[in-house]
Amino acid sequence: MKYVTTLIIGAGQAGLAMSKHLADRSIDHVLLERGKVANSWQTERWDSLRLLTPNWQSRLPGFDYDGAHPDDYMDMPQVVNYLQTYARATDAPVQEETTVLSVRRTYNGYIVQTDQDSWNCQTLVLANGACNIASVPKISEAIPASIRQLSPLDYKNPGDLEEGGVLVVGASATGVQLAREIRASGRDVTISVGEHIRVPRRYRDRDIKWWMEVTGILGTNYREIDDIKRVRKLPSLQLVGSHEGMLDLNTLSDEGVEIVGRVAGLHNDQLQFSGSLANMCAMADLKMNRLLESIDQWALEHGYSNGAPPHRFEPTSINTNPVLSMKLKDSGIKTILWATGYRPDYSWLDVPILDHKGAIKHDGGVVDSPGMYVLGLPFLRTRKSTLIDGVGDDAEYLADHLAASLSRVAA
Repeated sequence: MKYVTTLIIGAGQAGLAMSKHLADRSIDHVLLERGKVANSWQTERWDSLRLLTPNWQSRLPGFDYDGAHPDDYMDMPQVVNYLQTYARATDAPVQEETTVLSVRRTYNGYIVQTDQDSWNCQTLVLANGACNIASVPKISEAIPASIRQLSPLDYKNPGDLEEGGVLVVGASATGVQLAREIRASGRDVTISVGEHIRVPRRYRDRDIKWWMEVTGILGTNYREIDDIKRVRKLPSLQLVGSHEGMLDLNTLSDEGVEIVGRVAGLHNDQLQFSGSLANMCAMADLKMNRLLESIDQWALEHGYSNGAPPHRFEPTSINTNPVLSMKLKDSGIKTILWATGYRPDYSWLDVPILDHKGAIKHDGGVVDSPGMYVLGLPFLRTRKSTLIDGVGDDAEYLADHLAASLSRVAA
């Protein structure tokens, strides 16, 4: 049995940020990582993926991006290099190739069993990420075996797919990006659209992330939100990490992708789609315009006059009689790609801190179990909590809370 004051599970951006803040407070700790540093970025992302945030927004505690292309977007090898460089620069005590098998509470802390050894710690930080398992709806179990089913965790590039048509389910950042890439490979593509958040890549000659930062939107605190549980479940922004412009349903439609509503059911080989597509798109347009109005108001109040003047984008255009059902046998679809979100993996956690839906019960990252913390979840403390740029502030607050907790125990 090994002993350390604090164990951190996960050595991605969240775990590394926490490690830096603990080191600054002289709190001994170890990070356990199932693969190499930045394992998820290295092994569980598709080949063409780039960050949705510009390079200048890649900021970890004491380690801002300082390259020659601040307005570009890192690809996955660059993200991995950035995080691994940070781990070396901060001398993070990472134990790699170590899989956590179980965590249980003791009278004075936690016992963490791994495939390498056992650890006893006073405090524990869960930084294993929010995207460990693909959230695939139960209806997938009824899809005929003749149709291959994948999640974005399985997909690398169009060459992985069967010849024939592809149904992409989900129209957030992942769904629209993959639908476009697969369509460009020459396949027929249909995208199933539910709730989504439409935003432009750039507005008034600035990246939308710049606007969301300076207006304070990204820094919105979780205590300012009336229904934080609902907001934490919202889909990601409909964005792509490039300078090509807006990637939305209009773009996909222009490129030959068929747009249908949310998958609603399957009966006798007939896949059914919701009739709410028009409402979903109208709501996304409305919310986008409200965002742009708030940006224009901020610019007016702060005397911002650089760049282009205010403008609005064409509303989402959809078929007035969208497809409401599809007979899979006759559709030509050979692959379904479920771009329907992700969820964390807590199968190894033997501590009663999960709610009835399997989510960790916490208050801004302070878990409902003494000495336990969680990092890297959507809107943990602010709207930017899942961003490389946001996790550092969360880690700083939680490191202060952890240090204070240790001081009370020692007193």
